[in-house]
Amino acid sequence: MLTRQFDDARPSGEYLAEAVYGANDGIVTTFAVVAGATGAVLDPRVIVILGVANLLADGFSMGMSNFLSRRSELDYRAAAGEPVEENAKPPAATAAVTFGAFVVAGWTPLLPYVLRLDSEFAVSVTAAAAAFFAVGAGRSLVTDRRWWLAGAEMLAIGLLAAGVAFGAGELLAGVA
Repeated sequence: MLTRQFDDARPSGEYLAEAVYGANDGIVTTFAVVAGATGAVLDPRVIVILGVANLLADGFSMGMSNFLSRRSELDYRAAAGEPVEENAKPPAATAAVTFGAFVVAGWTPLLPYVLRLDSEFAVSVTAAAAAFFAVGAGRSLVTDRRWWLAGAEMLAIGLLAAGVAFGAGELLAGVA
């Protein structure tokens, strides 16, 4: 479990796993849609529609999957006769944190298209990279990891996923 208790001056990180998981997946999947659609040279309006649909549907799916996963874990422990911790994280709370982090962070790569900025894709890449790094570095607030290393790790993984999506879009552009 990724939780630790600290003094009152430092957050406990009780929902760190859910927040990082949701935020990272929100940025990755939304940016994957943006990158793939850009690679396929789709109209920016189509990119916004696909991005928002992905953001809401996948965010909901992530939250509900987290809920079912957490509930299954608690049900398993109860069926095995294991004591369930009094202060166990409720499935609804973990689901809400996952969904919220997904949607909030997932808007980042889509905003340049919603705002109709010039060079939308370049701004989206920059915004997504900054968000990946910020979320990764933010983990250091409740862990002992170096902020720059945690940020670089998440940035590398996120950009790799985006590169795969962009390449798939370019590869499939002539199919449709």
